[in-house]
Amino acid sequence: RTGAQMAGANVHAVNDLNFDTEVLQSDGPVLVDFSAVWCGPCKQIAPLIDQLADEYVDKVKVTHLDIDESPGTASKYGIRGVPTLMVFKGGELVAQHIGAAPKTTIAQLMDRAL
Repeated sequence: RTGAQMAGANVHAVNDLNFDTEVLQSDGPVLVDFSAVWCGPCKQIAPLIDQLADEYVDKVKVTHLDIDESPGTASKYGIRGVPTLMVFKGGELVAQHIGAAPKTTIAQLMDRAL
């Protein structure tokens, strides 16, 4: 899901340059999908992330970060396996899940920040 692979309309791309602004300084909760183009499980959950971005459009900002394109942020948060899902609220990490997950599990992560 790089620039050529379109994410859902409500999924925002974040990177090392805009992570602080888009995620940590966001007014509301933010889900960050840490993934990589070569990651099979990342591709499996991508449609779920897109659906949840639509469903939570006014409640949780949904973002996607490619760990190969943004190694600084991935390193800062100790990302060792992808996909890793993290939910931030007020600049703080409030929930996370490592590995692919069913939609209900991802929704529960987002709900923890509401």
